[in-house]
Parts: sequence; C-alpha cells; structure tokens
Amino acid sequence: MAPPPLHIASPRNPLLVRLRKLAADPIGYRKQKQLLLEGEHLCAAWNARGRGRVEQAVVSEAGWQSAALRELAAPAAAIAIVSAPAMAGLSALETPAAIVFVVDLPEPGPLKTDVATVVLDRVQDPGNVGSILRSAAAFGFGQAVALGGTAALWAPKVVRAGMGAHFAMQLVEGADAASLDALEVPLLGTSSHAGDRIDQVVLPWPCAWAFGHEGRGLADEVARRCTLVLRIAQPGGEESLNVAAAAAVCLHESTRRVPA
Repeated sequence: MAPPPLHIASPRNPLLVRLRKLAADPIGYRKQKQLLLEGEHLCAAWNARGRGRVEQAVVSEAGWQSAALRELAAPAAAIAIVSAPAMAGLSALETPAAIVFVVDLPEPGPLKTDVATVVLDRVQDPGNVGSILRSAAAFGFGQAVALGGTAALWAPKVVRAGMGAHFAMQLVEGADAASLDALEVPLLGTSSHAGDRIDQVVLPWPCAWAFGHEGRGLADEVARRCTLVLRIAQPGGEESLNVAAAAAVCLHESTRRVPA
C-alpha cells in the first residue's frame, strides 16, 4: 500500500523540478528512463494495459476531491498533492490536467517480423505521429517502427496525441530502411503520383504501411522496398492529404476488408 499522500506547496520542490524538466524535453525520457503521463485518460489507459507500476502520481488539490481520481491514483507507489499553480507548471495544456503519472519507460522490444506494422519515415510533427499511432492501434496494427528523423515516439506531445495507443503496441525507435528487409509482411506505401488507387487493388493482410515526411513523402530507399505504392482518390482536387489523415484512410482500408 502506498504511504499517505504528500502535500507539496513549493514549486521548487525537487520532485516538481524534475518533472518539469521531463515534461519540457521531448527526449528527456531517454535519459531519465521515465515518462510523464498527463491526464485522466492516459493514466487510466496505463492502468488498464498493465504496463507496469506507477512510480508517482501527482494530483491537484481540486482533483484530490474527486473519488474517481483518488481511485485512479491509488495503485501508485507514491502520491503527491499539489496546488493548481504547481500543477500548471507540469502541463503543456491550456487547461492543466488534474492528475499525472510518472512511470518507467517500457523496455524496447525487438522488431516483430510477422505482425501488422506501421513504419514512420521522417514524420516530424509530434501530433501527426501520435495520431497515426492512435489510428494504428484502433485498426489492429500491433507495431510501429520509427525510422531516423521521426519525432521521438515517447515525447510528451506524441504520447498525448496517441491517447493510450502507445500502451497497446510494440514500438521500435531508431530503425533504418535496411531493417525493413526483415519484415515478413508486405510493405505498402502511398504517393499522390502512384498509378493504382487504394480502393481498386487487393490489399494483403497482415501488412506494413509506410508513411513519409510531411513535405517530401517516402524516401527512395523506403519506397523501393514497397510491394505496392498506392494513391488515395481525391476528387476534390487537393494536392495531398495530411499524413495522419492519409494514414487513417490506408489503415482503415486494410482492415475493413479482413473477414470478421
């Protein structure tokens, strides 16, 4: 059982100083080997997935009045209750969350060669990366592989945008194009200049989808490894879709054809 909650009033408290640094640094998790999970949804998703114990829960004074948040924080090894200004210092949100968890960074696993996979090739915007992971988890893709130049998968902005998807998938960071040769599932890509439309071809399942840089698309060394490179019909005539929107279309198109 966790010790009684600790009330923290000073923003200079060492715990809060450390957590502010973790929240502000996109790759701070690599040094500290810990994650800051902000908000009730992410904290509940962590508990639901059983990814490991909660080292620290931090709850605002107002949040501690909520029975639901007290129950959510209960499994933590330690609980701190802090003032609203101190909580705001931990948050990048316009309206700070009432609860955050500090958890150990999940151990990276090896590349799984035979599962439905999303490959991110220099996708740089954290919101796009998180949104793609969210779609991938929703559509049954069990792994995401980030090639060099992609936003850090466990960066706070990416984790917030993923809305818990991180905890449902195998995540591989720092891969290169050559590592994709180990995949035993077909690799598919997209291009607005491709001849074949995604809705006009038979899509393999399971498969891996590769999504490229927001402005330049897939690198040549990734594209040439693709079994198929397809385009999404855009009768409205826009030049291209946002990469996260394109990913959602492709991932849904793959899974909607799989027999129940």
